[in-house]
Amino acid sequence: MNKKLISTIVGIAILLIFVGLWLYLKPPTPGIEVKNFDECLKAGYPVMESYPRQCKTPDGKIFIEDIGNILEKIDLIRLTNPRPNQEIESPLAITGEARGNWFFEASFPVKLIDGNGFTLGQTIAQAQGDWMTENFVSFRADMRFARSFTSKGWLILEKDNPSGLPENADELKIPIVFQGVPEIGETMTVKIFLSDSRYVNEPYFDCSRTIAVEREVPKTQGVAKAAIEALLRGATEDEIVQGYVSNIPSGARLQKITVENGVAKADFDEQLEFQVGGSCRVAAIRAQITQTLKQFPTVKEVIISINDRTEDILQP
Repeated sequence: MNKKLISTIVGIAILLIFVGLWLYLKPPTPGIEVKNFDECLKAGYPVMESYPRQCKTPDGKIFIEDIGNILEKIDLIRLTNPRPNQEIESPLAITGEARGNWFFEASFPVKLIDGNGFTLGQTIAQAQGDWMTENFVSFRADMRFARSFTSKGWLILEKDNPSGLPENADELKIPIVFQGVPEIGETMTVKIFLSDSRYVNEPYFDCSRTIAVEREVPKTQGVAKAAIEALLRGATEDEIVQGYVSNIPSGARLQKITVENGVAKADFDEQLEFQVGGSCRVAAIRAQITQTLKQFPTVKEVIISINDRTEDILQP
């Protein structure tokens, strides 16, 4: 064996020793920190196809998918669509079956809230058969809802409770995913203007009276659009208790907005005037939209339209 070959073998051996020592002594790479089922799933860890699904991390931790209380309520109400954690978009068809005593006068209320607790939409589910029974009765509801700021929310189907007694209340609550809404990134603060109803019982109450509250929205160049979409999500429960409310119908959506030469043109879908009646409410809706847009110095005038119509809209 010549000296060159020996030198090569010795060199390779030394290199392997150094590599082995480096691998042995190098600090361990920190694993992906997993706190819930979604993070476990996103990390690519194995999922057991049970119901609800379970995800297991390499260190043996098991995370269970949140499906709300759908299993606990299965003998009272069953939801066909949407299912827990299903992606949804507006308008939403809600179908299933419930025991007759879940209804009152063949109906019960349904609402959709986002991850921050804002009510994006409300509707009434209607029985599709005779509800005067203890058996299951099919139901259906159709809901239009405002755009969400959060990627996830909750669909709540409430047992109709005409008595108002807490012991008679019940609800089915499932998590849902809003289609096309990204995870929350950088945010900014804008104002929205709610109707100030604290003095509604006083003589000569001004229906167009508003009050400004702040909202966190995704950071964007389109601040006017972001502010209006925040306005359409309505008031918080705390604000409502204080007398700050939104007169804008739940589920209304902004279709487009432009700001040119000091004029903001905001076009909404037909939900903006759904079941809207009375000059006071019409004035309140116009004031909320107008003041929310006029917070921006580039806006001097506001033109509101519905499906591109400016005439004969929001009539008392």
